[in-house]
Amino acid sequence: QVQLVESGGGLVQPGGSLRLSCAASGSISSIYIMGWYRQVPGKQRELVATIRSSGSTHYADSVKGRFTISRDNAKNTVYLQMNSLKPKDTAVYYCDAGASEYIYWGQGTQVTVSS
Repeated sequence: QVQLVESGGGLVQPGGSLRLSCAASGSISSIYIMGWYRQVPGKQRELVATIRSSGSTHYADSVKGRFTISRDNAKNTVYLQMNSLKPKDTAVYYCDAGASEYIYWGQGTQVTVSS
Protein backbone atom coordinates (compact mmCIF):
# COMPACT_ATOMS: atom_id res chain seq x y z
CA GLN A 1 0.00 0.00 0.00
CA VAL A 2 1.11 3.52 -0.82
CA GLN A 3 -0.47 6.69 0.58
CA LEU A 4 -0.15 10.00 -1.23
CA VAL A 5 -0.90 13.45 0.16
CA GLU A 6 -0.84 16.51 -2.10
CA SER A 7 -0.45 20.10 -1.01
CA GLY A 8 0.37 23.49 -2.44
CA GLY A 9 -2.67 24.31 -4.53
CA GLY A 10 -4.42 27.64 -4.43
CA LEU A 11 -5.39 30.77 -6.32
CA VAL A 12 -2.78 32.50 -8.44
CA GLN A 13 -2.88 35.24 -11.06
CA PRO A 14 -2.02 34.52 -14.70
CA GLY A 15 1.74 34.48 -15.15
CA GLY A 16 2.29 33.47 -11.55
CA SER A 17 3.85 30.36 -10.04
CA LEU A 18 2.89 27.58 -7.66
CA ARG A 19 4.68 24.52 -6.37
CA LEU A 20 2.71 21.38 -5.66
CA SER A 21 4.02 18.69 -3.33
CA CYS A 22 3.12 15.01 -3.11
CA ALA A 23 4.33 13.16 -0.04
CA ALA A 24 4.39 9.38 -0.28
CA SER A 25 4.30 6.90 2.59
CA GLY A 26 3.88 3.17 2.98
CA SER A 27 5.57 0.77 0.56
CA ILE A 28 7.90 3.42 -0.85
CA SER A 29 10.49 0.97 -2.15
CA SER A 30 7.99 -0.53 -4.59
CA ILE A 31 7.31 2.77 -6.40
CA TYR A 32 8.72 2.84 -9.93
CA ILE A 33 6.98 5.93 -11.29
CA MET A 34 5.16 8.98 -9.94
CA GLY A 35 3.26 11.61 -11.78
CA TRP A 36 0.87 14.52 -11.80
CA TYR A 37 -2.45 14.56 -13.59
CA ARG A 38 -5.17 17.19 -13.73
CA GLN A 39 -8.88 17.21 -14.30
CA VAL A 40 -11.54 19.81 -14.96
CA PRO A 41 -15.28 19.11 -14.57
CA GLY A 42 -16.72 17.26 -17.53
CA LYS A 43 -13.35 16.25 -18.96
CA GLN A 44 -11.08 13.25 -18.62
CA ARG A 45 -8.14 13.33 -16.28
CA GLU A 46 -5.03 14.22 -18.30
CA LEU A 47 -1.36 13.59 -17.80
CA VAL A 48 0.76 16.56 -16.80
CA ALA A 49 4.17 15.07 -15.99
CA THR A 50 5.83 11.89 -14.75
CA ILE A 51 9.13 10.97 -13.18
CA ARG A 52 10.52 7.45 -13.05
CA SER A 53 12.70 5.91 -10.38
CA SER A 54 15.57 6.29 -12.87
CA GLY A 55 14.99 10.04 -12.82
CA SER A 56 13.73 10.28 -16.38
CA THR A 57 10.87 12.71 -16.88
CA HIS A 58 8.01 13.18 -19.32
CA TYR A 59 5.78 16.20 -19.87
CA ALA A 60 2.56 16.92 -21.69
CA ASP A 61 3.14 19.26 -24.62
CA SER A 62 0.87 21.85 -23.02
CA VAL A 63 3.19 22.32 -20.03
CA LYS A 64 6.65 21.80 -21.54
CA GLY A 65 8.96 24.68 -20.69
CA ARG A 66 6.63 25.93 -17.94
CA PHE A 67 6.32 23.04 -15.48
CA THR A 68 9.08 21.01 -13.86
CA ILE A 69 8.66 17.72 -12.01
CA SER A 70 11.28 16.75 -9.46
CA ARG A 71 11.69 14.58 -6.42
CA ASP A 72 13.40 14.55 -3.05
CA ASN A 73 14.11 10.91 -2.19
CA ALA A 74 15.07 11.76 1.38
CA LYS A 75 11.61 13.24 1.95
CA ASN A 76 9.74 10.74 -0.26
CA THR A 77 8.21 13.73 -1.98
CA VAL A 78 7.59 14.66 -5.59
CA TYR A 79 7.15 18.28 -6.63
CA LEU A 80 5.55 20.05 -9.54
CA GLN A 81 6.91 23.54 -10.06
CA MET A 82 4.44 25.46 -12.21
CA ASN A 83 5.55 28.74 -13.77
CA SER A 84 3.90 31.11 -16.24
CA LEU A 85 0.52 29.78 -15.23
CA LYS A 86 -2.43 30.31 -17.54
CA PRO A 87 -6.18 30.26 -16.88
CA LYS A 88 -6.37 27.00 -18.84
CA ASP A 89 -4.14 25.38 -16.19
CA THR A 90 -7.04 25.66 -13.74
CA ALA A 91 -7.93 22.16 -12.57
CA VAL A 92 -7.77 19.72 -9.70
CA TYR A 93 -4.26 18.29 -9.71
CA TYR A 94 -3.74 14.69 -8.64
CA CYS A 95 -0.57 12.87 -7.75
CA ASP A 96 -0.25 9.21 -8.63
CA ALA A 97 2.26 6.46 -8.00
CA GLY A 98 2.88 3.17 -9.73
CA ALA A 99 3.98 0.52 -7.26
CA SER A 100 4.20 -3.18 -8.11
CA GLU A 101 1.07 -3.83 -10.20
CA TYR A 102 -1.03 -1.10 -8.59
CA ILE A 103 -1.69 2.58 -9.21
CA TYR A 104 -2.33 4.81 -6.22
CA TRP A 105 -3.88 8.29 -6.23
CA GLY A 106 -3.88 11.22 -3.89
CA GLN A 107 -6.97 13.21 -2.96
CA GLY A 108 -6.21 16.10 -5.30
CA THR A 109 -5.49 19.76 -4.81
CA GLN A 110 -7.27 22.65 -6.54
CA VAL A 111 -5.27 25.07 -8.67
CA THR A 112 -7.12 28.15 -9.89
CA VAL A 113 -5.48 30.64 -12.24
CA SER A 114 -7.50 33.81 -12.41
CA SER A 115 -7.16 37.55 -12.16
